Amino acid sequence: MSVSPSFVIRVLALGFLAVVIQVAAVSQISIFGVNADLSPLVVMSVGLLAGSITGALMGFGMGLLVDLVLVQTLGVTSLLYIAIGYWSGRLRELRDPAHGLVPLGVGAAATGVAGIGMALIQFLLGVDAPVSLLLVQQILLTVLVNSLIALPVYAVVRRAIGPSLPDDPRRRRRRRYTTGGLSPLQRPSSGLGPVTRAASK
Repeated sequence: MSVSPSFVIRVLALGFLAVVIQVAAVSQISIFGVNADLSPLVVMSVGLLAGSITGALMGFGMGLLVDLVLVQTLGVTSLLYIAIGYWSGRLRELRDPAHGLVPLGVGAAATGVAGIGMALIQFLLGVDAPVSLLLVQQILLTVLVNSLIALPVYAVVRRAIGPSLPDDPRRRRRRRYTTGGLSPLQRPSSGLGPVTRAASK
């Protein structure tokens, strides 16, 4: 699949805007005592739409930008987001899921991986962040909140990068069959069968 410059620009702009909106606005809004986290949802959406390589690259870039903006250890968030973007893309490449609720489930999983992974890495690095039931509760509530907004975020990402997505031959074939095109097994016979000819006489 060839990647157009328009697609690259759209993905870069999307990642930058997502981090800015997260830090400037979303992080100021508390729901159930926690803040929604747009970053893993955006990375997950790009992976589901564009594949594993693009998802991993998006995860690396957004994670690095998040670490820079929040003045964290560089590479920690990138490591988690690379995994999220890559496996979201692999799900698309291996299963090509078409169900409308797939982004909700994958978004919840991505948020869980980001929350649990960050807590584990901070613990391994010796950061003073005590592991407690309160931390587990915050992670679960964040997963719940992100699940509620996963579908709208996916729809926005699809609208933003959809027009410039590289064409996927598998989806093109499936779209042809599901929108009126006949598969070779469904092509009508050119002549009448013996039973039909007998009935028409």
